[in-house]
Amino acid sequence: MKRAILLSAFLLSQFGTSQLLKTQGEKIINDKGENIQLRGLGLGGWMLQEGYMLKTADFAGPQYKIKEKIAELIGEDGMNEFYKAYLKNGITRQDIDFLKKAGFNSIRLPMHYNLYTLPIEKEPKKGENTWLEEGFTMTDNLLKWCADNKMYLILDLHAAPGGQGNDVNISDNDKSKPSLWEGEENQKKTIALWKKLAERYKDSPWIGGYDLINEPNINFTGKNINGTDEMSNAPLWKLQKEITEAIRTVDKKHMIIIEGNGWGNNYNGLTPLWDDNMVFSFHKYWNNNDDATLKFALDLREKHKIPIWLGETGENSNVWFTELIRLLDKHNIGYAFWPMKKIDNIAGITNVKITPEYQKLLDYWKKGGEKPSKDFAKKALMQIAENYKFSNVEIKNDVIDAMFRQTKDSSTKPFKNLQAPGKIFATDYDLGRIGSAYSDKDFINLWVSDPAKRSEWNSGNQLRNDGVDIYRTKDNEYYVGKTETGEWLQYTIGSKVDKTYTFEIKYDSENDAKIRIEDASGKQLASISLSSTGGNEIWKTASAKGIHLKKGENKIRIYFENDGVNLNYFEVR
Repeated sequence: MKRAILLSAFLLSQFGTSQLLKTQGEKIINDKGENIQLRGLGLGGWMLQEGYMLKTADFAGPQYKIKEKIAELIGEDGMNEFYKAYLKNGITRQDIDFLKKAGFNSIRLPMHYNLYTLPIEKEPKKGENTWLEEGFTMTDNLLKWCADNKMYLILDLHAAPGGQGNDVNISDNDKSKPSLWEGEENQKKTIALWKKLAERYKDSPWIGGYDLINEPNINFTGKNINGTDEMSNAPLWKLQKEITEAIRTVDKKHMIIIEGNGWGNNYNGLTPLWDDNMVFSFHKYWNNNDDATLKFALDLREKHKIPIWLGETGENSNVWFTELIRLLDKHNIGYAFWPMKKIDNIAGITNVKITPEYQKLLDYWKKGGEKPSKDFAKKALMQIAENYKFSNVEIKNDVIDAMFRQTKDSSTKPFKNLQAPGKIFATDYDLGRIGSAYSDKDFINLWVSDPAKRSEWNSGNQLRNDGVDIYRTKDNEYYVGKTETGEWLQYTIGSKVDKTYTFEIKYDSENDAKIRIEDASGKQLASISLSSTGGNEIWKTASAKGIHLKKGENKIRIYFENDGVNLNYFEVR
C-alpha cells in the first residue's frame, strides 16, 4: 500500500510538466500541440532474452530453453540467482541517463508477461490471475528514470501469454502448450494484464503509449506459417479491439499502438478503427531505405489519417542507420531501434563483453564434451550478469554518431585523438559517413530486398559498425582486412609542428600490392609498394619517407590499390 501511495504521488507530481502524447490526424503531438517525433530505443534482451543475444541461438532460441540449459549446469536455484542478477544489472538509471544524453527521447519496453503474472497452467485456481510484483516494480523504476529525464516510456507486450506466433524466440512460447490464439484463457489473461497496467499508469504523462501485441506471426487461414499471406487477420483485430476496450474502462488518455500480422506489417482485413487515439506500428529490417519500402505504411497513414510509428528496427550497419533515420525524418515518422544490449554486439549502442569462461559454456552446450563443474559454470554466468552493468559495457560511439550527428552533418570527426609522432591503428579511422570518412564496397545488409545482397558488412564483426572489415589478431590486437581495390580510410592526425615524417606501415598480403597516401584534397603524399608476406597474419613493415604534415590538424587517406591487403597499424616517426 505504501508503495502504491508513493507511486501515485510521483505520477501526480509529473503533471506540473505534463507532456502527454496523443494523436492529431497523422501526427503525434504533446498536450501543447507540438509535433513529437519519437526517437527511441528498445530495451531488447532485458525482460525477454532471445538466443542470439546470449549467443545460444544454435541450441537454445527461446528464453525457456536458455533457462533449461543454465539449470542443467547450476541447478534451478543457481539459474534463478543468475536471472536475479541479470535483471538487476540489465537496465539501471545509468542506462537511461546515458540514452537521454545520447539523444533519445523515448524507450520501448519489451515486456515478458511472466514477470507480471503466472502462466495459465501454474495458476492455483483456473481462470484467475495471480499478479507478480517483480515486473510491475521493474516498470515503476524504469518509468521514474524516464520521467526524470523527460523521456517517454512505451509499454510493449513482447511475450504474450501462450505466445503470439510461430517465431518462438520472439515470444518465448512452448509449442507443446496452447498459444495465445488457441486458448481463451490466454487471451483473457492478456486482456486482464493490459487493464492492470493501464490502471497503474493511467495518470503518468511520460507513458507514451500501449503497444498491445509485438510482432504477431501466425497463419490463421493462410499457408505461410508466419502470417505474411493472411488476408483477414480476424482474430488479431478482434483481440486488439478487446484489449483496447478493457484499457479504456480505466484509461481514456494514452495512445493505443497496434501491430499487424507477419511480424507487424500485415494489415490486411483491418476492421473499422475502434479508437480515436490510435497509432499503427510497423517493423523494418534488412531492406532498402527509400520511399518505395515505406509505401505500405505511408498508404496506411494516409488512408486512415492516423500516425504510423516504426516500433522496431536495427541490426544493420551505420550506413543503413543514417540512411533510415534521414528517410524517417523526411516523413515525420518516429522509431525505436533494437536492441539495447547483447553479447558481442557491434550494431547496437552498447556491447556486452564475452569472457573465455562463458565461451567454454557455449562450446559445451553446442558441442558436448566434458561438462563444466557447477562452480565454474556459476562463476562464468555471474560474471556475464556483472558485464551487463552499464559501467561494464562498451559504449559504441560510432553507432551513436551515425544515428544522430551523421544524419544531419556530412563532416568527419576524429575517432580518437591521433598525434604525430605516434602509433596509429588502422581501426582508428575517422567518424563519418561512407564517402567522407572511409570507402568500402560491402557496407550494408539488404537481404530482404534481395537475397543476393546478404552481407555481414564488417565481416570480422569487431569494434565498429561501418563497412570496414575489422578482425582480431592472434595477439589480441585488431586489423583492417578483406580490403578491395579502391577502398580507403581517412585519419585525422594532429602535429604540434610543421614537419616531414616517415610512415612505417605494418601489413600482410599474400601477393605483392600497393597502397598510396593522399591528403583530403587528393594530393598524393606517397606511393608504397608492399611485397608479399606469404599469408594472413604474417606481418611485414614498409616505409614511406618525406610525408609532410602541417602544424595542427591533418586529414590523410590511405588508398588500397589491390585486393587483399591487411593493415594493422602505421607509425608516424
